[in-house]
Amino acid sequence: MKCRAAALAVLLCALFANSNAVARGPYGSISVGNWKGGAYTDDQTGSFSHCAAGAQYASGIYFVVMIDGGGRWSLGFMHEQWRLRTGEAFPLTLTFDGQQPFNVHGVPIGDKLVRVPMPSNSSLISQFRRAKTMTAYTQGQLFQFNLDQTGQLLPVLVNCVAKIKQAGLAGAGDFSVLPVAKPVAAAAAPDSAPAKPDRLLDQTGTGFLVSTNGHLVTNAHVVQGCVGDIQGNLTGEAPAKLRLVSSDETNDLALLQATGTFKEVARIRDKAIQSGDSVVAIGYPFHGLLTSDFTVTTGL
Repeated sequence: MKCRAAALAVLLCALFANSNAVARGPYGSISVGNWKGGAYTDDQTGSFSHCAAGAQYASGIYFVVMIDGGGRWSLGFMHEQWRLRTGEAFPLTLTFDGQQPFNVHGVPIGDKLVRVPMPSNSSLISQFRRAKTMTAYTQGQLFQFNLDQTGQLLPVLVNCVAKIKQAGLAGAGDFSVLPVAKPVAAAAAPDSAPAKPDRLLDQTGTGFLVSTNGHLVTNAHVVQGCVGDIQGNLTGEAPAKLRLVSSDETNDLALLQATGTFKEVARIRDKAIQSGDSVVAIGYPFHGLLTSDFTVTTGL
């Protein structure tokens, strides 16, 4: 078990290293289910390199998810039986929940180690976040992965990068604890001033107006931990205050409301969505880290 843990540490350190440098860490800690990791630095410069977390699977493969300081995502795979050569082609086919497969290319950076860069405009991250299972076919083998905790892991990795960029390595701690606002007391003295949150949360998300009365639908994880007023920028206008009407964590949905009336709203279809229907997703995934502009993804 100690040998496997050491091998995993080497994998986490090496995946963002090049031929002239290695990474050192972890600084702080990430612990989400079986995923373990932290922040890592360039051993030559001492500067922050990336945040990563990995898990070992029964098939003997190590699987790692990483994000660097520039917001670039990568996956990493290592297997003791692989014999790879740096620079050779390493195609993989990734399938999430049995849906349409993704054909990607990895970059061998060791005889047992491969890194898979993920384009910032790719729907891979979106699929990866929602999926419960993933299969990877490569080297004539099919590997299966349980992704139950992936939805919780990605925000933790983003939190790791944000904290290190804000406070440096000296501020490294338990990145698994996401920042939340302190709850406001349910009852207060009549003459007391309204309670205020300890701090402001810097979270972003995308919502769609669905009623002329200002009702807006977004994801529950966007407003998780928010207390009091929420600021929104509606149709490019000045920031407006929004209030949380209802939240459904099971389906990752939240209903907000802005003051005023609106003419242009999104219509919600009456018929249920069926398998094979065309869909379009518009949003700002991990704004400022994964992308600086909205993305449009189409699919079935």
